Amino acid sequence: MLLSLAQWLQSQSSGFGFLRVFQYLTLRAVMAAVTALLMGLIAGPYVIRRLAELKIGQPIRGYGMDSHMVKSGTPTMGGVLILLCISVSTLLWADLSNRFVWIVLVVTLGFGAIGWVDDWRKVVNKDPEGMPSREKYLWQSVIGLLAALYLVFSISESSNLRVLELFLKWVQSGFDLNLPPKAGLLLPLFKEISYPLGVLGFVLLTYLVIVGSSNAVNLTDGLDGLAIMPVVLVGSSLGVFAYVTGSAVYSKYLFFPHIPGSGELLIFCSAMAGAGLAFLWFNTHPAQVFMGDVGALALGAALGTIAVIVRQEIVLAIMGGIFVVEALSVMMQVTWFKYTKKKYGQGRRLLKMAPLHHHFEKSGWKETQVVVRFWIITMLLCLVGLSTLKLR
Repeated sequence: MLLSLAQWLQSQSSGFGFLRVFQYLTLRAVMAAVTALLMGLIAGPYVIRRLAELKIGQPIRGYGMDSHMVKSGTPTMGGVLILLCISVSTLLWADLSNRFVWIVLVVTLGFGAIGWVDDWRKVVNKDPEGMPSREKYLWQSVIGLLAALYLVFSISESSNLRVLELFLKWVQSGFDLNLPPKAGLLLPLFKEISYPLGVLGFVLLTYLVIVGSSNAVNLTDGLDGLAIMPVVLVGSSLGVFAYVTGSAVYSKYLFFPHIPGSGELLIFCSAMAGAGLAFLWFNTHPAQVFMGDVGALALGAALGTIAVIVRQEIVLAIMGGIFVVEALSVMMQVTWFKYTKKKYGQGRRLLKMAPLHHHFEKSGWKETQVVVRFWIITMLLCLVGLSTLKLR
């Protein structure tokens, strides 16, 4: 919005030439982070008070950790604050004609709406389980598939009209259409190696990345500050990849596919980092507010969508290794329990408790130890992911 205003003022008078500074992506990225951070810090106390007044408190599962029972009643749905800060800051500082900015915003807010309904049911019905899994996955799948169908054609086309034309051409061709190499699955550490996916392969991969990362972040969000800091770190790192792929110069130098318009996602990533740090101010142990599903589902989906656009799905799995391991721990625990119950008549557990962070708590780690150590691991994984920029 401010970029368009600056461009309009420059066209009206030469006296506004100094506003050319708004053309610099890096400056707008810094301002987006600062805007989201200040908004979150200023609005945070008010949002927390309102959530408390509305009695939107977090219910604790009866089979959860005993040490977490004291958290019952802590205001939840604080993710609304994060999404508000991200949205306002992005709309202020991003180029609103950019197609990627809008698709990431739509996916983020769409998954946030699913999380909001889930949290609301938990609060109103006093039911820790909230929305049934089938219903939640249905709506996640709808948004994920629609986003995938748009992205598969928009990676190579900057015009929405051309995206529609390619979609119709794909349908008329009997769902057989070749995609450019930059739409393939890129392998890190290799200069020009990508695995061709085809339209259906791209759509399936995109769906799995968006929905999978959304639920992985949601499963990780179980301790004070545990999920938000890795989101900030991984999101900031993806912003670097967005800047590189959006630049014709840097992408050519580093052997990355040039995806026109993807650089503008640096604004969104910066806003997400600023909003996340502001939320961490109130979410650090002992937490004054929880983000709830409205925040966790939305942020995870945002990371997945950005990773798909900049063609770094594998690198996302590396940098977000904590999210991946947390999700796998739940899948393995449930699968093993069902298998042993069917075979032996009594379910057995691989871990003391899932997700993985609860296993470490059961093993004697304090909550703050688990959180900070997971942060450190994420920092290391992000450095590994960023090293693939040059190690190719």
